[in-house]
Amino acid sequence: MGKLKVAVLMGGRSEERDISLKTGRGILNALDPARYDAYALDTVAELKEDGAEVAPGGGGDTASVSTPPVFVAPQRSLLEVMGRPAERPDVVFIALHGKYGEDGTVQGMLELLGVPYTGSGVLASALAMNKAMSKRLFAAEDIPTPPFVALDDPEKAPFVGNYFALPLVVKPNQQGSSFGMTIVQHKSELKAAVAKALEFDREALIEKFIPGREITAAVLGGKDPQVLPLIEIAPKRNFYDFEAKYTPGATEFHIPARITAEERRAAEEIALKAHRALGCAGVSRVDMMVADDGIWALEVNTIPGMTATSLVPKAAAAAGLPYAQLCDRLIQLALEDR
Repeated sequence: MGKLKVAVLMGGRSEERDISLKTGRGILNALDPARYDAYALDTVAELKEDGAEVAPGGGGDTASVSTPPVFVAPQRSLLEVMGRPAERPDVVFIALHGKYGEDGTVQGMLELLGVPYTGSGVLASALAMNKAMSKRLFAAEDIPTPPFVALDDPEKAPFVGNYFALPLVVKPNQQGSSFGMTIVQHKSELKAAVAKALEFDREALIEKFIPGREITAAVLGGKDPQVLPLIEIAPKRNFYDFEAKYTPGATEFHIPARITAEERRAAEEIALKAHRALGCAGVSRVDMMVADDGIWALEVNTIPGMTATSLVPKAAAAAGLPYAQLCDRLIQLALEDR
């Protein structure tokens, strides 16, 4: 049997493009060139625009390598690539974050083309990306989630302050990496916070702030998924914002999370319920808060980051699954599932 042809779909059009490129480079460098014929595929522009060469092999996270050359396709030729027998991949490894990659759009295109791909399908991707819809589903499935409201007009924001106790969390309904997120301490700040969130999406999500310890659970597998070791996130800043997520040393990570055995069991159960409620596949990451009154599910990420500071690779390593083997596992799951 020959090498498996893998297209690593990365870059994209969302605000998380730079993070996606780092994720894609990590995956390309982790894929064994003896087993995989892997190449980068960007839906927007050539990956060399930032001066970095991208190539498979090497096992690192974001290491630059000059050989062998990697095929790169801009958006205009994406469908052409899929239609060329010599270049059509056996599987697509989706490393796109945010809109037009994590929201079911690319998944739908690949379904139409009949190409297997890593991660969740169209519906699960769309539901998880839409925080308000996923939280409504959580409520229907008895998964604890903070009370919330979604708004499309900043003028309505002051009225929300009459019904919700402060502080509140305001963020775009469909966005990642904490873009447009604000912790509102005073009612007078609500309007500006909603306006900021609406710069990134058509709806802003306002939810109750849950004080406590933030944890995340990576859920890996197909029909019988497993929860990897829980990670406690302890940012040195006020909250886990973009800088805290992607600046080395800005956040402390504790594996396993510093919680009780009872809290751990409850968090693992909630993570599995959330993963299954949305219909996730491959891998997901469920973000939660551990508070005095229990565990609260915040959101689910269907294409978690795979950079040097990303959480899923950390959890997998703690479970004895190195980065390269994690990538192998996700490719296997994609082929089994589709």
